[in-house]
Amino acid sequence: MMRPLIIVLDDDPTGSQTVHSCLLLTQWDKDTLRLGIKDASPLFFVLTNTRAVPPDRAAEITREVCQNLRAVLAEEGVENFLIVSRSDSTLRGHYPIETDVIAAELGNFDAHFLVPAFLEGGRFTENSTHYLIVDGVPTPTHLTEFARDSVFGYTTSYLPDYVAEKTKGRILAQQVERFLLNDIRSGVTERLRQLSHNTCVVVDAKEQTDLDRFAQDLLTVSSEGKRFLCRSAASLLTALAQLPPQPIAPEAMGRDVKTAGAVIVGSHVSKTTTQLQPLLALDTIKPIEVEVKQLLNNQFADLEQKVLEQVHQAHSSGLTPVIYTSREELTFPDLAERLSFGALVSDLLMAIVQGLPKDLGFLISKGGITSNDVLSKGLSLRSVRLLGQILPGVSVVKTEADHPRFPNLPVVLFPGNVGDRDSLVIVYQRLSACLNSPEPRAE
Repeated sequence: MMRPLIIVLDDDPTGSQTVHSCLLLTQWDKDTLRLGIKDASPLFFVLTNTRAVPPDRAAEITREVCQNLRAVLAEEGVENFLIVSRSDSTLRGHYPIETDVIAAELGNFDAHFLVPAFLEGGRFTENSTHYLIVDGVPTPTHLTEFARDSVFGYTTSYLPDYVAEKTKGRILAQQVERFLLNDIRSGVTERLRQLSHNTCVVVDAKEQTDLDRFAQDLLTVSSEGKRFLCRSAASLLTALAQLPPQPIAPEAMGRDVKTAGAVIVGSHVSKTTTQLQPLLALDTIKPIEVEVKQLLNNQFADLEQKVLEQVHQAHSSGLTPVIYTSREELTFPDLAERLSFGALVSDLLMAIVQGLPKDLGFLISKGGITSNDVLSKGLSLRSVRLLGQILPGVSVVKTEADHPRFPNLPVVLFPGNVGDRDSLVIVYQRLSACLNSPEPRAE
């Protein structure tokens, strides 16, 4: 069986958190897409960052990517490919907008699959209900903070009902096909062969072997001519790509680091705040809080200058500056103003990234949207090679040797809602292992 090229439209840049050695593209013009199509890796990612934009813009971006993809795939004679719409394992994102656009542009799919399990992050699906492990307890995701998201909120973790809610009844719960654990583990090839007319299918997964089995059946039936679209979290990509172990061990990611790095934190979810606290307690860290509410008073330039002065002073003293947005979440009268202010905060953070010391040893970016902007705007990268994971679910990329400001810079793409309390400290320690070992500050 000839394996298809896997093309991932990633709605933020953290979907590559279970694979390695492939390209992440921050642009989607035809020439850039051709880089991914011609690359030796069996998959590549297009970082659309659509989770950070309003629905209409998300549809527009997805349409543009698909139209360019269709043209380049035809020009290159690539017929065997599989599209994955990678999204959040806590059910946030522009569904069904993105899958609808993909189907309209690259269409005639026999089915689209919702596979939100992200096993490395403690998210699994059983009996068509999606769970997140919170403090060791499996918790239906609609009972977590993620379901209360002001942009992507929802009321149910039972995926057929979730589909009905998000499609506003266009797809009824009883029309959704359910692949349960017993189905997956005994094989679903025959059921896959019977699917048609873009049927919505929700897929259970509790262990990686469940996804391995499902992926194998999916690829088998795809090779027979069936056309499928996946809307999934990252763990399915591990099963589809079937890559060998990553070439650089997680503990060795900092082996070439010679100078102190920097950490930039845009995510404001509670898990990020929890992880930030022990990092700020290390005596090799210089905490730098960005009071984002000052942006409401047109203080962009003053804030940028103030933060960068502190950053350079810390770096010259051998400390690692941790630049983090104030933890309070501001409220706005409507979604448009919230997104507009978020874009302004991102612009400030990216101006800070562009002004970081040129001899920076590494950069840790905390938050999915923040990480996307670091790659595309802060570092102005057209594409970047993924090295692998420094922790489960936490990826490392490296800039090219000819980058005009930050050559060969390791950059960590750290999702806001991944890891435990000490994960951010562990990542920092692994990258700075060749520098001074951090010790907690005395209280």
